[in-house]
Amino acid sequence: MSCSLNLDEFPHTRYNPLKDEWVLVSPHRTKRPWKGQVEESKNPNRARFDPSNPLCPNVTRPNGQINPDYKETYVFDNDFPALFEYEASVENSQSTDPISDDLFKLKPAKGSCKVMCFHPYSDLTLPTMKIADIVNVIKKWIEMYQELSPKYNWVQIFENKGEIMGCSNPHPHCQVWASNFIPNEIHREDENQLKFYKKHGKVMLIEYLNREIKLKERIVVENETWIVLVPYWAVWPYETMLVPKRHVSRIDQLSELEIQDLAKIMKKLLIKYDNLFKCSFPYTMGFHFGPSGKYLNEPQEHWQLFASYLPPLLRSSSVKKFMVGYEMLAQPQRDLTAEKAARELRELSDTQHYLIHSDTSDY
Repeated sequence: MSCSLNLDEFPHTRYNPLKDEWVLVSPHRTKRPWKGQVEESKNPNRARFDPSNPLCPNVTRPNGQINPDYKETYVFDNDFPALFEYEASVENSQSTDPISDDLFKLKPAKGSCKVMCFHPYSDLTLPTMKIADIVNVIKKWIEMYQELSPKYNWVQIFENKGEIMGCSNPHPHCQVWASNFIPNEIHREDENQLKFYKKHGKVMLIEYLNREIKLKERIVVENETWIVLVPYWAVWPYETMLVPKRHVSRIDQLSELEIQDLAKIMKKLLIKYDNLFKCSFPYTMGFHFGPSGKYLNEPQEHWQLFASYLPPLLRSSSVKKFMVGYEMLAQPQRDLTAEKAARELRELSDTQHYLIHSDTSDY
């Protein structure tokens, strides 16, 4: 598709085939003055160990349990889970009011919620961790997926980093929620990837990746087995997608080389993020892959594993993108073009962290 419009100057919409929705891009709005909310900007200055932090080794959590003296990753059941197992069920009785049945639907929501600490030190984040320690994190993700996937139809691995993203604890950690149902976002992605596969006989994200490799407009960093890019349809200002170059449907199908390369490219991307506004860059990150549980034995050739980083910062370490008004009531909107965001990230160092030389950091 060719377009004579100057995409850096004029508003336009872009289609997201994963979600079957359009994104409004308004690049001219980056020139407007900002007099709105400004977040407090502060560089991390945390203690390595805080006896009052319930995620630290040897500390008592709110439920009375004492964390072990862990040296690498540590996983435990969330003390305040959004999902848990229970015996009650919803009875499907015959109704004389079919309209009411369509308007007031309810299903049991059961599952398991885990917390995973990346490292015993509270003053570390993934970009300041050693590659070997990031590899440990990835392998623990795979181990948790393998543990939960036979029982649950969906396993969501995600990390919220930074107070601005609602992270309640600064210790390096993530969460894994497993559920007996397929969440909305995954349901949409599953349907749209399957539709594309049936229509074209090809995997949507592999085809998309091949075209991005040729264009080289939105690629941020790549290595032998992975690519990081700003998606053509990105919503958040510096949103990125991590995609393996090989067709991989689920996280437990990654090879040892792909695991090692994933650790390396995550570190490079996250150093770039921190360097962008000279801050510990906040984001929500998560993996999407083929559904599990009862779907494990079903064909999933249409699925391609990917991870998304969704950071809120827009202009500086203290000005964030607000998803309000039009975004909540009509459709997603962004100011910065995906191409400009990729260009800015690409030009940043991915080895020299603004605070430390992370390749030689010795903890």
